[in-house]
Order: sequence, then structure tokens, then C-alpha cells
Amino acid sequence: MQATPDVLRILYNLIVLAAELLAIAGAAALGYQMPYAFAALTGLLGVGLGIGLERARLRNELPFYFDRERPPGGWFVGLVASGEALVKGVIASAVALLLFSGTNRERLFWVAVAFAVTTFAGTSVLRRLTLSLRARPSRWGYFRLAVPLGLLFSTIIAILVAVRLVEQTGLVDILRHVTFDMAARPSLDQVSELLFQLKQLIDATVVTLLSTFLDPDVAQIAGIIASVNALAGFVVAVYAVVIAEAVRLAERV
Repeated sequence: MQATPDVLRILYNLIVLAAELLAIAGAAALGYQMPYAFAALTGLLGVGLGIGLERARLRNELPFYFDRERPPGGWFVGLVASGEALVKGVIASAVALLLFSGTNRERLFWVAVAFAVTTFAGTSVLRRLTLSLRARPSRWGYFRLAVPLGLLFSTIIAILVAVRLVEQTGLVDILRHVTFDMAARPSLDQVSELLFQLKQLIDATVVTLLSTFLDPDVAQIAGIIASVNALAGFVVAVYAVVIAEAVRLAERV
């Protein structure tokens, strides 16, 4: 009995989905195991994606702001686009390095889990936009999804802290860590771990202060929005775009 085309298509889509999940897990595992390689890859992908996308954006955007029918010369657009893509790539690379650097392996594991969940959410949204609106994943992901994905990542980290899967450190813990655990010339991992602890302390302090004149639930939401964790969206968006574009091409086969 031969399989019908519909069954073959379903099987093929399942294979594509499995490959998508494998790619997301691979990116998260790379960040967890090899943060420097992950940061370098993030920067390269960000610059590679950004140059073409920024060129397309500027060629359509500049005539809107200036009274001319044609955009400026190609060399000018290319120069500005390359500069913007390079800056964004460097920022994404730095955020990626700080995201996965540290000495607490348990915390880094849960950061990797949060990264994978957020990336899958990003690829799912991009796929739905592609199917429903014929949107281009790269343009939506690169220009529009970084902030919401960052807020989702920040929310997941807040939940992990609330259920004590990620440790919430206080000022005394940080002072003890600086005094007794850090070397005279700390490594990047030690500095990153300290920065994460300081960030967690600042986030908790902001929520406490806001709770004095806001409802506690509203204060918690405001703390999630203001958290430095939201910057992770600029890293997640890069991988969501690359994977979503690969899935789009695979589904066209």
C-alpha cells in the first residue's frame, strides 16, 4: 500500500519540525558548553543578516523621510547599513557572552532552557506570520521581535527565580562572594557571574520599591519589563530568524 501525498507531507513536516527543535537545542547547548564560540557565532550571524536587511530598510525608508524619488547612492546606503549591522552584531555578541558566561553551571543550564523556549516561541510566531500573512521571517524577526522575545525571556527567568530553580542572591551573598570567592584578577566567567548576581539584586530592589506604591503583581510585571534580562531578545531574535528562514525554505521543497 502506497502512502498518499498528504501522509508524505505530514511526515515531511514532522521531520522539519524535528530538525527545527534540534537546531534550537544545538544553539542552546553551544551557548551552555562553549559561550565564546556562541558569542562569536552570534556576532557573525547578526552582521551577516543585518547588512542585507539594513540595506533593504534604508533604501525604502530614506525616500520617506527626504524629498526625493530615489534613495541615495548605493555606496552610501551600503556604508550606513554595514555600520549599523556591525554595531548591532557587536552588541548581540556581547550580550550573548554575558548571557552564557559564569561559574554557576546549574544557573547556566536553566538560562539555556529559557533561551531554547524563547527561541522556539520566536520561530513559531515567525512561521505563523509566514503561513497566515506571507510575512518574511527575517524582516519581522530582525526588526520587530527582539523586544517581545526579550520580555518573554525575562519572564521565564523571573519564574525560574520564583520557583527557586535559579538562585536569588542578596547583598550579603554578593559581598561574601566578592570577598572570599573572587580572585585578585578575576576571569570573565567570574565577572559575568558577579554581574548576574548584581542584576538579580537590582531587579529585586526595583520590584520592592515599586511595590510601595503599586500593586505587587503590577510591580512584578514592571520589574520584568525593566530587567536587563530583556536584552537577551536581541540574541534570541538572531537565532529565531536563521532557523525560521531555514524552516521556510525546507517547507517549500
